Amino acid sequence: MLKSKEYLTELAVKCLSKAKSYGATDVEVSLGNSISENINFRERKIEYSERSEVLSLGLTTYIEKKKSNVSTSNFDEANLETLVERCVQCTKVSPDDKYVGLGDEDIFEKTVLDLDLYDEKNLTSNFKKEFLEEVENAVFSVPQIKNSNGSSFSENKSNFILANSKGFCNGYKSSSFTVFCEALAELNGQMERDYEISVSRFAEDLSKPNIIGLEAAKKACKRLGAKKIKSGKMTVIFDKRVARSLLSTFSSAISGSAFARGTSFLKDSLNKKIFTKDINIIDNPLIKKGMGSQLFDSEGAKNERLTLVSGGVLKELFLDSYNARILKMESNGRCGGSTNLYIDNGSIDLKKMISDQKKAFFVTELIGRAGDITNGNYSVGASGIMIENGEFAYAVNEVTIASNLVDMFKNLIPMNDLELKTSTNSPSLMIDTMTVAGK
Repeated sequence: MLKSKEYLTELAVKCLSKAKSYGATDVEVSLGNSISENINFRERKIEYSERSEVLSLGLTTYIEKKKSNVSTSNFDEANLETLVERCVQCTKVSPDDKYVGLGDEDIFEKTVLDLDLYDEKNLTSNFKKEFLEEVENAVFSVPQIKNSNGSSFSENKSNFILANSKGFCNGYKSSSFTVFCEALAELNGQMERDYEISVSRFAEDLSKPNIIGLEAAKKACKRLGAKKIKSGKMTVIFDKRVARSLLSTFSSAISGSAFARGTSFLKDSLNKKIFTKDINIIDNPLIKKGMGSQLFDSEGAKNERLTLVSGGVLKELFLDSYNARILKMESNGRCGGSTNLYIDNGSIDLKKMISDQKKAFFVTELIGRAGDITNGNYSVGASGIMIENGEFAYAVNEVTIASNLVDMFKNLIPMNDLELKTSTNSPSLMIDTMTVAGK
């Protein structure tokens, strides 16, 4: 059972008081308790199961413009006393940094909304076992599936408190459920694999087990008969499952720390057009049941919906208090980065876009790290399906797609198939010309 809000609050207040008594001018304490359970199936039987509980404390102390932090999972009273004292002593000998400090009081969230992030229902291990049995049965109902790389059911529930010496003290419970299945298809001695995943805040919102298994099997079968292709320049369409990786790279490039250090290829692009006019990028922490939703950021700052890109123009960065001070801007409640980040739907139907292509590469998987946010270079291994004369023709593997993010962003066209399934989402995306390196 999770530790109560009252228990965590009491510990946080004690640590705040002790740190102040040792000479800290400001203090921040975060306390968290999480319980996780994971069951893994392979070839229709349990491969392993595990359950873990973590209780952790993070303490940050300030003395004017000096700062240090410590963490522990040992909540013995004598240990906490020593921990707090050592943290303050360490702060006294830390170097000055004119930008450190808690956020201004007016940034803290004062009204905590109910975003419906916690599932009170307790699932039994037997329920999870039967769920995975259905997933695996669905996978093996497809003739081309000869094996499975495993299916898993993960559950995580957590409670936390964030408190500081400026009067902020709040927290909330959250839960998450993840089901993953990877299928192996075989034809004429060739084997291909693919996966399906379902994530949600509430167990009842997970996809049905037979759908998860069948989708994994179907995707793996589509990759059978994959060919290598000749190198060349061609239109590339990113399936929505992989298109979100471009959004993750963009997110890193507009972090306050990257701008403050001058290490982003977009460092001079604020309030400039960097995408096509059809691109609008939103970060919304206030979506009910959202996988990235939060009531406040990791500084306690209030949350608001941000339009990061409007009509192709970069309007906002992800800012915490520290980097906002360096940049002479204001925190926008993004200490910790993005929340529910997505590219808004475009107006073009994906099927229509595919039917219009004489030749294009439809990317369904990316292999390895892609974009470099320091210079915008983009190169990554990929597999997918070749489109010829408006139809899917054959599977493709072992290719590399390459370009530069500046050029890619300027030519990005969004489809209209957005689904808000995870914390980072995108509709399928098309880029007119990229280098596709094959044989």
